[in-house]
Amino acid sequence: MLFKALSAAVYGIDAHLIEVEIDFSGAKLERAEFSMVGLPDAAVRESRDRVRSAIKNSGFDLPTTRIVINLAPADLKKEGSGFDLPIAMGILGAYGALHSKDLSHYLMIGELGLDGSLRAVPGVLPMAVLAREKGIANFIVPAANAREAAVVEGVNVFPVKSLIEVRELLNAEAFGTQTAQPLRIPSDDLLKGLEHFPLDYKDVRGQHTAKRALEVAAAGGHNILMIGPPGSGKTMLAKRLPSILAPLRFDEALETTKIHSVAGVLNGEEGLVKHRPFRSPHHTVSDAGLIGGGMVPRPGEVSLAHNGLLFLDEVPEFPRNVLEVLRQPLEDGTVTISRAAMSLSFPARFMLAAAMNPCPCGYFNDKQRECMCTPPMIQRYVSKVSGPLLDRIDIHIEVPAVQYKELRQGSAAEGSAEIRSRVLAARERQYERFSKADSATAPAKRQKMIYANAQMSTQQIRMFCDLATDAERLLERAMQQQGLSARAHDRILKVARTIGDLEGAQDIAVKHIAEAIQYRTLDRSYWS
Repeated sequence: MLFKALSAAVYGIDAHLIEVEIDFSGAKLERAEFSMVGLPDAAVRESRDRVRSAIKNSGFDLPTTRIVINLAPADLKKEGSGFDLPIAMGILGAYGALHSKDLSHYLMIGELGLDGSLRAVPGVLPMAVLAREKGIANFIVPAANAREAAVVEGVNVFPVKSLIEVRELLNAEAFGTQTAQPLRIPSDDLLKGLEHFPLDYKDVRGQHTAKRALEVAAAGGHNILMIGPPGSGKTMLAKRLPSILAPLRFDEALETTKIHSVAGVLNGEEGLVKHRPFRSPHHTVSDAGLIGGGMVPRPGEVSLAHNGLLFLDEVPEFPRNVLEVLRQPLEDGTVTISRAAMSLSFPARFMLAAAMNPCPCGYFNDKQRECMCTPPMIQRYVSKVSGPLLDRIDIHIEVPAVQYKELRQGSAAEGSAEIRSRVLAARERQYERFSKADSATAPAKRQKMIYANAQMSTQQIRMFCDLATDAERLLERAMQQQGLSARAHDRILKVARTIGDLEGAQDIAVKHIAEAIQYRTLDRSYWS
């Protein structure tokens, strides 16, 4: 007898519908034999033994015949343990343990334990989105994944803990006696959470220029590079950046959650990523670990930092080939990974914060300590950060050693709460500006909604970054004297627009351009 159940597989951050077909064929055997087709990987093939034990230990009989399992479409490779549940329910349905013969209005996913219990699987949020798009009303998921799936409105999410629960749920519906209620989470409560940051800028003494640059970076989502001697506070400053970042908007949170769900790092108790991600990979990370990879590509650190912050400490210690793969995501906000079987794109629109010493010993240009490095040593050290990569970083700032008087000053420094209030006000101005522009644009020409000045396209720069004559002259002079590229020109305008937003200014003034140009002075000329 043929029986069908619906499941899903995730490729990139999007889910695809998979039809699980079960058929019993041939004469009776001493024990059930499984034959699985449809490009299953090792984890999917191993489901035969998990399903066999789960069915028996749940009190059901397994027919002693040949069981053919087809995962359609057959040209897509299937991986993971999430097909256990639909395969088991298909087998139960094929020999009559289910009273319902049509499960086309149910999508189901879950890994089975040998005792019939259900375990969480990654990628449930994209599957819930797929169910809504395909008009599949009900989604059966392991209880540990329920809050994640319930984020998507328009789908009835049923959390279950065992194979027996799933059977009872389906049979109760067939008899019209279903009492199980789908999990509901009010959308207003999804992003509610305690805004508590253990690290605060009150702890940072001195470094007023660096803190101002970080405030500008946070307000506009700009990339920033800090250069200074050991112990000057670069890492301390960067680790406090999350305390001044704007909160996630719902559609940003949803997209970020999809990535974390696919990667299997989502906190199942919350169901939705509520705070901007902060990722800080070690300098031994590989290019695949940073960008993503695998036979079926998975997101890397840059995608896990989507809509958040990626912090690279001691940048020259990273292999050059690893740093160079950052060029595409910094420019386009996406990562494209190509394999023989498929090509997948992952979102990677993040804010980069990087820190480095000016030389191997760390004391080049230091006024108090002598640098012991030779020019070739310095050249080899700094050449790991290439010019094209440096050009994609909006703000370069020097972080000098802190003086003793600043360390011992009695008055407390400005805290994160005060800085964050200004950042939020600037972000709100940007959101209103881009919202109005998006609503005024014809639907055919609309681009994806952006939330920060750093995300502006060339057309949007021309639209929102008009300069007065004196500001135009200042920018022209800086371009000629410092030999800045066209990309640096655009990034100066974006930073100047953010500085104006922090002040509540409608137009970009000369002082805004001057400050933005100042943040490019640590380019290659710093080591000459």
